[in-house]
Amino acid sequence: MVSVLQNVAIDCTDAYELALFWSKVTGRPLHPEDRPGSRETEVQLAEGPVLYFNQVPEGKTVKNRIHLCLRPEDSRDREVDRLLGLGATLLNDLRNPDGSGWAVLADPEGNEFCVLRSESDRAATPS
Repeated sequence: MVSVLQNVAIDCTDAYELALFWSKVTGRPLHPEDRPGSRETEVQLAEGPVLYFNQVPEGKTVKNRIHLCLRPEDSRDREVDRLLGLGATLLNDLRNPDGSGWAVLADPEGNEFCVLRSESDRAATPS
């Protein structure tokens, strides 16, 4: 017997607005029943678990113990710029001059996530 990962739950103060941000990040839709003011929302990913946003009264106060890592289809640096334009914040730039490394960003509610190198970035960087 095993368990199947159903969703990744993210506590937040505005479930609908944060789900909209992540919908734009992933290019995936919200659950069809989600509306402004919904206390629970979902971003329906193409594969795997859904991103589930649960509205809670308290705000985020410490660093995440679990975070999402994104591998963009396009270059890492262009994706970082795109996400900053969507409202993310750059927390720690761990990109190296040789093209390796990653960037640590935060979503509009302060949840940390990483942007890794794309497959094309990895192919262009010598090992």
